[in-house]
Amino acid sequence: MKDKEIMIHWMEQGSTSVPNVLLENYKKLSLNEQEMMLLLHIYSYSQKGILFPSFEELSNRMSITASECAGCVKKLLQKQVVEIEQGSQTGYESYSLEPLWNKLVALFESEARGQSVQQAMTEEKDLYSLFEEEFGRPLSSIECETLALWIDQDGHSPSVIKAALREAVLSMKLNFRYIDRILFEWKKQGIKTVEQAREQGKKFRKPAAMEQVSRSEQAVPFYNWLEQ
Repeated sequence: MKDKEIMIHWMEQGSTSVPNVLLENYKKLSLNEQEMMLLLHIYSYSQKGILFPSFEELSNRMSITASECAGCVKKLLQKQVVEIEQGSQTGYESYSLEPLWNKLVALFESEARGQSVQQAMTEEKDLYSLFEEEFGRPLSSIECETLALWIDQDGHSPSVIKAALREAVLSMKLNFRYIDRILFEWKKQGIKTVEQAREQGKKFRKPAAMEQVSRSEQAVPFYNWLEQ
């Protein structure tokens, strides 16, 4: 066979595009290399319009027997990464890899939730450290409980609580009662982001600053949240 004919033959055979996400994560789905290769062959056949290749056809591409292919397919069915569907119109059976793709999606969602939980735990840990740094001492058990209530019960994010702490530092009123009042006002006004909190702080500090400057250029005024 001439080189040109070989190239034409290769082109006619087509190619199979394997998602990298499958190659990178099949181990996490408890699939071994033999099962993975069998899935790839089923996938390859489906791209050629052969939706239900026989065990003999599959084994001809692999180094296992048709009987071993049958056993491997059975394991894939048990692991719920492949299904055998019955065509409603044609009546023919076919392999479906939809369960495999669904498992990959579920894996990503689970990992994303895990990352979110880990991030939240890190942010809370940083929050406690920041409070202790600003207060210059370890927090009491009541103060720790108050921090937890701000997050769990009141629904404030660690970043917003940090912004409230910053307001207390700027106002030179570093105590939990003052910070709690700031968070209460922000929640009442629908403030949920750091950007909104900063704008709110600027809005209240600006008129106070103008009034104080007219009285004395030495003082640096701040908005008193406790007077709200």
